[in-house]
Amino acid sequence: MQIGFTYDLRSEYLALGYSEEETAEFDREETIDSIAGALESLGHVVTRIGNVRNLAARLAAGERWDLAFNICEGLHGIAREAQVPALLDAFDVPCTFSDPLVIALSLHKGLTKTVVRAAGVPTPEFAVVQAPEEAAAVRLRPPLFAKPVAEGTGKGVSPLSKVARLDDLEAVCRTLIEQFQQPVLVEEFLPGREFTVGVLGTGAAAQVVGTFEILLLPKAEAEIYSYANKENSEELVRYELVRPTDPVVAEAEELTLRAWRALGGRDAGRIDVRCDAAGHPQFIEVNPLAGLHPTHSDLPMICAACGIPFVELIRRIVESARHRIGRPPGLT
Repeated sequence: MQIGFTYDLRSEYLALGYSEEETAEFDREETIDSIAGALESLGHVVTRIGNVRNLAARLAAGERWDLAFNICEGLHGIAREAQVPALLDAFDVPCTFSDPLVIALSLHKGLTKTVVRAAGVPTPEFAVVQAPEEAAAVRLRPPLFAKPVAEGTGKGVSPLSKVARLDDLEAVCRTLIEQFQQPVLVEEFLPGREFTVGVLGTGAAAQVVGTFEILLLPKAEAEIYSYANKENSEELVRYELVRPTDPVVAEAEELTLRAWRALGGRDAGRIDVRCDAAGHPQFIEVNPLAGLHPTHSDLPMICAACGIPFVELIRRIVESARHRIGRPPGLT
């Protein structure tokens, strides 16, 4: 197939003056090279497009592809991750991963939790605080956990996020709202085991590929999978492949599939799960555009631990998309 490859290159934004934290979700050259190389090794012809502005210019100039392999995170707006899929939809170019509706919904953690809770998936009680003074009306049981409602890669998650007393919540919300210019998700803190679960496929064909338990090392920021812990994961975090022979893992994986299907996730992604005080898994959030660095991103790491090489992961993503859009399996 002719595949257009859309992505946000971190170095381009850093050169424009954006900070390391602002660009934390964007990709480095080695990730782009690895994905393009994998696609080409599978027999596809790859056009490197880049960000949404580059895509808009190419589409306006009349360029088209059989499929877009999209990993753009976007920069502006609370629906930024949906901009590229929406633009591709407008020009009738199919793409990998979830559609604009699902991606926009999934970035807003409060709306996502509303949908999965309606589908019967357990998730901690929560509130969305739009302005600091609204914190006084929150009626949840402390300790609480506060984070920006529409960020990824742990941005805005720090030791400040765990709030021991309701009286402290307004100050924490004020800090996060001022820093990230968006509402704050506040939920009841879950003290138990934490997992990230990899998913491949769409709808009834979706399957859990594997599960990592996230284990914080002694020098890590305690109790929370924070931005600092993620950015320095090689020194601060141990990822342990766990199997559904453990009944808690089995429950987490079953929960993951229910949430993935309820939300309409496509092709591949991850769902984060944490256990309550009784040891029962609860839905935390979904990542329908999971990172794809071949050795540092969670989904490829899970696949590698389960015996699925990076090229095979990319092949399965493309095959899932091709099946959805009706491309014959032999078309390259």
